[in-house]
Amino acid sequence: MLLETDRPTAPETADPAFRADVLAGLAARPRAIPARWFYDRRGSELFEAITQLPEYYPTRTERALLAEYAPEVADIVGPGRAVVEFGSGSSAKTPLLLGAVAPSAYVPIDISGEFLRESAAVLGQGFPALPIHPVEADFTRPIRLPDRINGAPRLGFFPGSTIGNLTAAAGTDLLRAMAGTLGAGAMLLIGMDRVKGEEVLIPAYDDAQGVTAAFNLNLLHRINRELGGDIPVDAFRHVARWSDGDARIEMHLEASRDVGFAIDGHRFTMAAGETIHTENSHKYGPHGARLLLAAGGWTTIAEWTDPNGLFAILLAEARPVPAAP
Repeated sequence: MLLETDRPTAPETADPAFRADVLAGLAARPRAIPARWFYDRRGSELFEAITQLPEYYPTRTERALLAEYAPEVADIVGPGRAVVEFGSGSSAKTPLLLGAVAPSAYVPIDISGEFLRESAAVLGQGFPALPIHPVEADFTRPIRLPDRINGAPRLGFFPGSTIGNLTAAAGTDLLRAMAGTLGAGAMLLIGMDRVKGEEVLIPAYDDAQGVTAAFNLNLLHRINRELGGDIPVDAFRHVARWSDGDARIEMHLEASRDVGFAIDGHRFTMAAGETIHTENSHKYGPHGARLLLAAGGWTTIAEWTDPNGLFAILLAEARPVPAAP
């Protein structure tokens, strides 16, 4: 069934990177589409709804950690830093950090431009004296920061365990890019989800209300709308599974029957049970988290976790990676 919200607009106006990733991902085996394309306006709204779900522990656990330990972060980083948030979304946790560290400016970066600007405007009401410079960009690619923060020391902010969406290799590359963007002597406050039992993990990514399922399926609606697709969305279902060998939750869209569809003039078929891999969420123990940061050019200088060891926030400093011991 083609829903009214899926009616094609003008495929030629679509983001060319989105088109390329979708077409290449569906032609590949196994099929996969990068998770960054979840975040059109509707996807961003659905993700914010996910963060409020009772099963989804990462957001409330990280928020509690920031509320308790932001003053300690402020003591270490000092005042006057420009806070640069990668993948800012609604900036819901950001006030906890900004209220503690006395920043000189705030630079939220997000791929969903309309959502970004609305969130920045709301945040500005709470911090009327703080210069806010939104940047619409894919933070997994090189970013030019606003000239207005040139000369200011920087504090990167990367909450939500978003680093877990990337493989170790891609995560290392991203951390190196962040170090390059922020500059030597910059600091990074990053959230990382910890390894834990499936009885906690699976419900967090397959909630009883079906919000995460709607979030995953929204990717197909977006493809139909922006790329002129005719995917029968009701022929797919959301699947979340734990891969112990990779220490990650995987999200997939599984065909419930044999299906054929076209996207931007390209024809695809999928057999019942075949999936499109849409997201990973890697989990890190204490040693793995520090090793990943070190590989990306960051030296961990402080770490905080909750009493149950569900989640951690780490503060790291950009330092040159030694060539040898």
